Amino acid sequence: LFDGVYPFYPQQRKSFVFDISTIIVIIVFLTLACSFLIIIPGIRGRARLYWLIRVLLSLVIGVVIVVVQYTSDWESGWVKANTSYKSFSHALVNADIGLHVGLTGVNITLVGNPVNQVNETINYNEYFAWSFDADYDHSYNEGLEKGLPSPILYLAEKFTSQSPCGVHNQYRISGHYTSAVLWVAFCSWLISNILFSMPALVYGGYMVLVTGAFMIFSLLSFSTVRNSPMCAIKFGSASLHIVYGGSFWLTLAVGLLCFIIGVTVVTLHFFSLDLLKTFFDLHVDEAEECQEMTEVYVNQRFMNNTL
Repeated sequence: LFDGVYPFYPQQRKSFVFDISTIIVIIVFLTLACSFLIIIPGIRGRARLYWLIRVLLSLVIGVVIVVVQYTSDWESGWVKANTSYKSFSHALVNADIGLHVGLTGVNITLVGNPVNQVNETINYNEYFAWSFDADYDHSYNEGLEKGLPSPILYLAEKFTSQSPCGVHNQYRISGHYTSAVLWVAFCSWLISNILFSMPALVYGGYMVLVTGAFMIFSLLSFSTVRNSPMCAIKFGSASLHIVYGGSFWLTLAVGLLCFIIGVTVVTLHFFSLDLLKTFFDLHVDEAEECQEMTEVYVNQRFMNNTL
């Protein structure tokens, strides 16, 4: 090993769900949440609960928008099969083969059942990037040179630009625009938080609706890959089918949550403004501004001199 990495692997293997970028984003948002939990005891009365709900919901929406751009499970599929292990060898291994598609690349896993077979440890996790700043075909050729197992190369070949499947450009472009739309949703989420911190609640509700709309648009953008039929992926008699993964459904759930929050805020603005102001802790300030003077003290000497 060289610094914990096998010499024929130039980089650390990337996890099929979590990587360094995902962990960093989660830590940042957890730090913000913990900071708020530390100061929340200083908020008095029922407003403490309202602040807790608002801040935690907002952080959940924000962290999901950012994290799903780095995950590798927008589409995923698993199959258990007896398959050849290496080229020019008739040895068969029993293994779980996983395919995990993200916005910037595809992750392929191969885990043996059991892990130790044919005098080797079968536990692979390979990542091939197709983002605009990466060369997927070059990564695939490097995999050929390293002599990766045949099931991994077989799956990776399906997504090359020269593959008869013809899905490389579709996944690459749809992933790029999905990520771009999600960043726009993140910007609208920031604007909604700014508006909610000001006496402009209805506009904050509108921006939450915009956030939810862009999240739904991102799902529609990624769904365009379904317009290109995927080639059949077979390992002997077993077939691997990919379906929408956790990141896709999580983005859909948070997008619908944004619609619910936005519609609720706008509806309360027009039908129950006092309740909305109470939830956002604005009624106290307005009450103090509109409070009438109950007692008036008059300087009698000054009044007598004036008269």
